Amino acid sequence: MIETVIHGLALVMIIEGLAYALAPSLLERMLEAMRAMPLDMRRLIGVSSLATGVAMLWILQSF
Repeated sequence: MIETVIHGLALVMIIEGLAYALAPSLLERMLEAMRAMPLDMRRLIGVSSLATGVAMLWILQSF
């Protein structure tokens, strides 16, 4: 169980590191766009992303 969590965190760090290494200016523009969004919209995006990730893991576990 703990190995799975550590693997997941490592993959997140790899993906975020690639984004910062390959497209730092794009990330800056994306952060500016996020700041312009209302708080409720950002919260909705976060909850939607969370639900999508949980659903994907649930589906993958069934295979």
